[in-house]
Amino acid sequence: MNTIKKLAGLLWIAIGLYAGYILIVTQAIPKFSSPKPEDLIPAIIYAFVLTPIIVGGLVTFGIYAWQNQYDTTE
Repeated sequence: MNTIKKLAGLLWIAIGLYAGYILIVTQAIPKFSSPKPEDLIPAIIYAFVLTPIIVGGLVTFGIYAWQNQYDTTE
C-alpha cells in the first residue's frame, strides 16, 4: 500500500504542474493579452492567486506522499 501511495505522490505532482500550466496558458495569458480592461482583474487572480494555491497544494501533497510521510507502518 505504501508503494501505491508513493506512486500516487508522483501523480499528484504531475497533476499540480499540469493544472498550473493550464491555468497560465489557457486562462491568464489570453486575458492579459485581451484589449478589454475588464479582463485584467481575472487574469491577475488566475496568475497570482489561484495558480500558487492550486499548484502549491497539489505539489506539496505529492511531495509528502513521495517521501512516505503517510506511512502506515509506524
